Amino acid sequence: MKQVVFLTPEEGVRMNRDRLSELSRRFGDSGAEDVIARAAEALVLRMGKCQRLYQIGARAEMRRNLRSQIVISERIGMVSLAEAADNVLLCLDRDDPAALAATMARLLRIGERSVSELWELQDLSV
Repeated sequence: MKQVVFLTPEEGVRMNRDRLSELSRRFGDSGAEDVIARAAEALVLRMGKCQRLYQIGARAEMRRNLRSQIVISERIGMVSLAEAADNVLLCLDRDDPAALAATMARLLRIGERSVSELWELQDLSV
């Protein structure tokens, strides 16, 4: 009898806590929370849009979307998310459909975990 194994990819996310601290020093705690909340919301919207763009094959618009995800992620210390978005860009450039599908799935997983981790870090700092 053949056995089917379902793999559940599991990887942690890296956050640059120094970047979050820098935002707090620059804008104050309340201002930093506002900046982070707006950035996280923008990332969630962009990830959803990126998935739709991927599904319809809108590569040029997808590329712009990914670049903005990288900038926003780096701005608020989401290291893993910025790297995942950059990996998707590389697969777009290499025109590798299998790798693109895999890196898109990874981007969405890491994006979800990164936003959750960000909220947990914010809860701890209050």
